[in-house]
Amino acid sequence: MRNLIAALQFLTALPLPIKVDAADFAASMRWFPMAGLVVGGAVAGAAWMGMRVDLWLGALLALIAWVMITGALHLDGLGDIADAAGAEHGGNGHDRDRFDAVLADPHIGSFGVIAIGLQLVTKLILLRLTLETAPLWALAIIPALARTGPLVWTLLLPPLHKGLGTLFRSRLNWYQAIYWMIGIVIATWFAPPLGIVFILFVLWAYWVRYKIGGISGDSHGAGVELVESWLLLAMLCLS
Repeated sequence: MRNLIAALQFLTALPLPIKVDAADFAASMRWFPMAGLVVGGAVAGAAWMGMRVDLWLGALLALIAWVMITGALHLDGLGDIADAAGAEHGGNGHDRDRFDAVLADPHIGSFGVIAIGLQLVTKLILLRLTLETAPLWALAIIPALARTGPLVWTLLLPPLHKGLGTLFRSRLNWYQAIYWMIGIVIATWFAPPLGIVFILFVLWAYWVRYKIGGISGDSHGAGVELVESWLLLAMLCLS
């Protein structure tokens, strides 16, 4: 239970004034998908309330709930990755040193602002279209599926630097990840379009390995955000 609480403290903005130690925090990653279910429940609940008036209001309330309950944690990672990727191409060709320097900078630049803005607009439009055709329970599990990605990426990729990556990797194994992936297979039995999540996990892992060389908190966050948008698109186009 403490590990689950640690996951909720890390991935959400919920007021959980319970102290956890380093061991609990390190073991919390195995519960990331469960924390995603909490996020998904809030998103689906907000969508349901708004849909009673209008689909656009449902989409807007769902997006607001999505950002508020996560504290924009993953959006921040997306912005940082976009800034680094954009700055890398600002000179002549690929500049890995510049990429690393911008990624380490806590400030956000124009590429990051644009990426976050586009992500929010994309999610709003996809939510509006998805609410018209997809069941709310499918919307509720999308954040959980996306948060299974960090388990896979942590096991597939080396940590970019010492810190959260090495801490999480020390307490995670493939058995724990496989349990959640079995859950994904069960979910895709009822919503086949969501099965694309496995391809998305691999594609993001490949991009991160090629572009950065290892996994970091920013690339976890960016990956979660992108997987969520692609899953919304899959539900819309493949249903």
